[in-house]
Amino acid sequence: MIAVAESGSTKCDWLLTENGEILAETHTKGFNPFFHSVEFIAEELASNPVLSAHADKITKVHFYGAGCSSEERNEIVMRGLLKVFPHAACTVGHDLHAAAYATYTGEPGIVCILGTGSNSCYYDGHEITEVVPALGHMLGDEGSGSWFGRKLLSSFLYHRLPADIEAAFIKEYNLNKEEIFRRVYNTPGANVFMASFMRFVSGFKNHPWVEQMIEEGFHQFAEIHIACYPNYREVPVHFVGSVAFHFKHVLERTAAQMGFRIGVIDAKPAYSLLR
Repeated sequence: MIAVAESGSTKCDWLLTENGEILAETHTKGFNPFFHSVEFIAEELASNPVLSAHADKITKVHFYGAGCSSEERNEIVMRGLLKVFPHAACTVGHDLHAAAYATYTGEPGIVCILGTGSNSCYYDGHEITEVVPALGHMLGDEGSGSWFGRKLLSSFLYHRLPADIEAAFIKEYNLNKEEIFRRVYNTPGANVFMASFMRFVSGFKNHPWVEQMIEEGFHQFAEIHIACYPNYREVPVHFVGSVAFHFKHVLERTAAQMGFRIGVIDAKPAYSLLR
């Protein structure tokens, strides 16, 4: 049995397959070795009833995740996997590689992640290259869930939200400055916390204030992570991640304004990756 896992910082999608047939699908928290230990990963995996029920039968694990871009960090995930899947040959790769493989249509192109975080690469069907790095939620992540969540929270604290959005936010969350500060500055997983507000933002997806915020973030992302490739107007630009999927209408407008062509938009690339 083979397990394929595609993980962002918030959620990890798992598919279990044998002889070309998908036997089970499940989800766990997303694992990012910047923030999570071997023990945390192993405990979360072992607590999942689907994975624990099949653990002894799994012979291969292909894991692609956020933050898995160095041997040292990949080793953290690898050790966590082996604690739960003792009979499996495990491979750990970057989520950007998973995005490239999942969206490849036979033509070279630019591949972008717009989920909890953001990133991009160029994939020609053989090699993956990056021009600019992903800087994470403190320095970068333009156009991502954590970027928009940060904008929402700062606008709320500055009393700069439109009245209808502010009233809905207060009713939904009942958050004050001290609690927001604690979650952002003193609690692990600030990027996931900020990105969690995208569900609220999506409820106002056609609101002019939200559309302006989303468009600003997408423009910043495109200027830094798409226009850095000299041929960005000549090749398709693919996107994976829930933010790209749910705000496709703004993304299409950004593409038209900047002159690039959108290819695949895939909210959950695990199935394409498995294929």
